Amino acid sequence: MTHMASTPRATAAPGRRTAVRSDAGARRHGVGFALVAFAFLTAMAFSTVPTPLYPLYMARDGFSTFMVTVVFAVYAVGVVVSLLLAGHVSDWVGRKKILLPALSLELLAAILFLTGTALPVLLAARFVTGLGVGMITATATAHLQELHAAHRPQASTHRFELVSTGANIGGLGVGALVAGFLAQWVAVPLHTPYLVFAVLLALALVAVALAPETVEEQFVRPAYRPQRISLDHGDRAGYLTAAAGAFASFAVFGLFTSVAPGFVAGTLHHPSRVLAGAIVFVVFGGAATAQSLTARLSTAAKRRLGQSAQAIGVVTLVTGMHTADLPVFLAGGVVAGIGAGVLFKAALGTVAALAVPDHRSEALAGLFLIAYLGLTLPAIGIGVATLGFSSVTVMTWFAGILLALLAVVALSGRRAHTH
Repeated sequence: MTHMASTPRATAAPGRRTAVRSDAGARRHGVGFALVAFAFLTAMAFSTVPTPLYPLYMARDGFSTFMVTVVFAVYAVGVVVSLLLAGHVSDWVGRKKILLPALSLELLAAILFLTGTALPVLLAARFVTGLGVGMITATATAHLQELHAAHRPQASTHRFELVSTGANIGGLGVGALVAGFLAQWVAVPLHTPYLVFAVLLALALVAVALAPETVEEQFVRPAYRPQRISLDHGDRAGYLTAAAGAFASFAVFGLFTSVAPGFVAGTLHHPSRVLAGAIVFVVFGGAATAQSLTARLSTAAKRRLGQSAQAIGVVTLVTGMHTADLPVFLAGGVVAGIGAGVLFKAALGTVAALAVPDHRSEALAGLFLIAYLGLTLPAIGIGVATLGFSSVTVMTWFAGILLALLAVVALSGRRAHTH
């Protein structure tokens, strides 16, 4: 009887302890999910803080539209360099060992912005910002996915997809909106937004430090190499069609994060910093919302919707510039942002489906490289063209080229579907 009485106690107590440990671990990962989401949102928001401030830099230091696009392009270069060199390393060393240095780079960039407005300082700060963002995007997304799975192992991935999209794309809009409000209503507009985000980035560092790690560090690591890039994954035509769609999508994003605030302040004669930030916010907010609402659509349906919305939006936007009608310009920006968000999500879905698992990171690296070329090259082209032509003329050319690219994407996608 003694043996029988002791046996249940011996088996039940560890079971209760295991359940307690399991519940505590799940709660810890749930808290970690919120902490990493906050850090991800803060980092992405910081990357667009300068956007509504560019007209102030232009007025204060005499920068041309071309120089603004150069400052913006340096950021994109930093992102690409970081994606290639460090975007994949967290798979070996752990998520936090990449996120913490990346957020530290963002904090360093904020400090650089606070030291002055001279062109070399702006270039250095934007490059460092790009380095941090390139390390954060893939790593934070993977970390959120793993924390979600550990917190809610039986749940769908809808929460993860919604939060990661909101932090990534939505964060880009939030940063510009907050910076615009601060620049409009608070003293020292070229310093206060960076000071506020320096505090938020410091809090983000604490948040990540407190979050649980989800990757066990490999003590025997593979030999380091930069992220491999490949454009050929069985269906080269299908891959290039997706890449062209990503290029077109990011061209719209690049327009609104580089030269659009200057167009609104100069050509449309609306210099409000709040308005400049709000424009970026509604474009990226529309993109993030559309990505979430179209989650159940097929990739082909997303591609068609994205192409149509982006084409309609760009035409409406240019119409607003020709008529100097701000509401029409804003409506075009929102619709173009929705189209760009959905089209880019379709491009990601296409590439993920084409690539075999062992080469998926290579395929996505190639897609992001082309996308960031779309973020950079059109913006620089617009900046160069404005040296000799009016903003309205340049934007009309941009719209024509983008519509032609979207037509090519549509025809290529239809041809691939029929075959």
